[in-house]
Amino acid sequence: MSLHIPSGKDLKSLRKAAGLTQKELALHSKVSQSLISRIEAGTVDPRVSTLKKILDSISSIRKVKNVASVMHRPVITVQSDEPVRKAVNLMEKHGISQLPVLEKNVVVGSVQEGTLIKKIFQSKNPEEVFRTKLRNIMEEVFPILGPNAGIEEALAALIREKPAVLVMDKGRLMGIITKMDIIMGMRSSR
Repeated sequence: MSLHIPSGKDLKSLRKAAGLTQKELALHSKVSQSLISRIEAGTVDPRVSTLKKILDSISSIRKVKNVASVMHRPVITVQSDEPVRKAVNLMEKHGISQLPVLEKNVVVGSVQEGTLIKKIFQSKNPEEVFRTKLRNIMEEVFPILGPNAGIEEALAALIREKPAVLVMDKGRLMGIITKMDIIMGMRSSR
C-alpha cells in the first residue's frame, strides 16, 4: 500500500474549499504564508509535520467536529449478486458515481462509474457487462471510519484518490462521505 502525500494543488483546493486565504491559513497553522504559497506552487517539498499542521488547521477552522457531522445518509447500496444494470440504475436515479457493495448486510466491495465505463468499452459485448453480477467486477471496499473519527482522517483518505469513505459503527453502515460532503460541511459550519 502506498501512501499518497497531498500535493500543493491538493492543499490549495482544500484551502479554497474552506474559504481561506493563504494569510488566514498561515495565521492559524503557524506556517509562514510564503511557505504555504511555495507549497501550493509546487516549488518546495514540505516536511510531513508541516503538511499535518496545514491539514489540521484547515479542518479545525471549521466547526465540523467529526465525520458523522458531514456524512450523507441513507447510504445507497447494491448487493453483490445483483447485475451491473442495477448499480447503473441506482447511480442514475440518485445522481451518484459510486456505491458500496453488500453481501448479507456486510460491506464486501465497491463499484464506481469509472470502472464501469472501462469494462463496457473494453467488452466486445457491452450488454453482457450489464448482466454481469457485481461480485465479478467489484473493487475493494472504500476506507472505513468510525462516527467519531476526525474530519482530517476522511480528508486524508479522499486526498489519496479514494472516491468515498464509509462511516460504520459496530459493523453497521451509518453513512458515506465524498469530497463534496466535506466541502458542504465546511461551508455550512461558517
